[in-house]
Amino acid sequence: MAKSGKKLFEPHLNALKKFDSEIYAALVAEKQRQMEGIELIPSENLVSESILEAMGSIATNKYSEGYPGKRYYGGNEFIDIIENIAIERAKKLFSAGHVNVQPLSGSPANMAMYYALMEQGETFMGLKLTEGGHLTHGHPVNFSGRQYKCVSYGVDKSTEMLDYDAIKKLAVEAKPKLILSGYTAYPRAIDFKAFREISDFVGAYCCADIAHIAGLCAAGVHENPVPYFDVVTTTTHKTLRGPRSAIIMCKNAFAEKIDKAVFPGLQGGPHEHIIAAKAVAFKEALEPSFKEYANQIVKNARALADVLMAKGLRLVSGGTDNHLMLIDVFKSKGLTGKQAEHSLELAGIYCNKNTIPFDARTPWDPSGIRLGTPVLTTRGMKESHMKEVGEFIVKAIENANDSAKLAEIKASVKEFCKDFPFYK
Repeated sequence: MAKSGKKLFEPHLNALKKFDSEIYAALVAEKQRQMEGIELIPSENLVSESILEAMGSIATNKYSEGYPGKRYYGGNEFIDIIENIAIERAKKLFSAGHVNVQPLSGSPANMAMYYALMEQGETFMGLKLTEGGHLTHGHPVNFSGRQYKCVSYGVDKSTEMLDYDAIKKLAVEAKPKLILSGYTAYPRAIDFKAFREISDFVGAYCCADIAHIAGLCAAGVHENPVPYFDVVTTTTHKTLRGPRSAIIMCKNAFAEKIDKAVFPGLQGGPHEHIIAAKAVAFKEALEPSFKEYANQIVKNARALADVLMAKGLRLVSGGTDNHLMLIDVFKSKGLTGKQAEHSLELAGIYCNKNTIPFDARTPWDPSGIRLGTPVLTTRGMKESHMKEVGEFIVKAIENANDSAKLAEIKASVKEFCKDFPFYK
């Protein structure tokens, strides 16, 4: 993907600059923050100029309840073209039987999946939030845990990895209607074939939420569950490097149920400007260069993990197989996750506090932080640059209470980032 030209934010925001200087100034400042800092939040990425233009296009003006060829409003001739292109590109990218591109984000996509396949009160299985799952994977404060009975599985205490024999045993006991895999804070490869076998053994729907690893799955860097799972949801940002939205993929046998769950079941008019941007993102992901990009994400993550471990930081499970890693900063350096996140931010390095498996601390101030390499890879960084990034991270953590030192590190980070422009 080509780097954006000099005037990306000039013509795109000219009218805004004249009409609303406050919002314009905040957006320009945010662009500057992104370009001058090291972004390590694994659920974030940088989209291309083409995707930005599609998101800001006149497609936002059109109401298009329904599906291509079956709308409740007139004037959707060209909107149908856009949505059909997005569908066909997603099907090709993931080898999917059926794709619904209308979900507004990851949580609504998961809600539609549950709505299509289960009745309220029925049982499903998902990974515990504190061990790498997501709120929508059955947490009791979320709709998924309130409307359905979730029997949560976890990771093995000694390896901090999934134990498929234990998951199978739990599934036999729980007799779930649906088993969900795919996570938000699990740094290892997922054996999707094992989940398919477990689901078949107990007669459950086999589903996955690949929001974090979708780009890796599409590129063949991680196993792609879409062709043989019943239903798979994903966001379209993160490693897929598209707009903030989602899609649902499924076998043709579930197409009608999924489509009816999305509309009219849970949503009204789709956001066709975002669907246009999704279509652009899928086109980018079908390019050979995207496979190279996805491979580099994992190479960078492993290189960064090696640096951090060599510097004395404990990584959950002892490393990473994908785009992210979890660091036990409390055990490693006596800092809480909240303290580490704050100190890194003062140094121009952005991550998020995160629970680690079997964490004795609260989610608001846990023992860990979560890091990822999608943004750094988008900006053109390679394994050799991960050494410098790792050193910045360790210095900031070790000088968490020294504001002068953190300001000094931030200046060095800013200088380092000048070599990796994206939005000029």
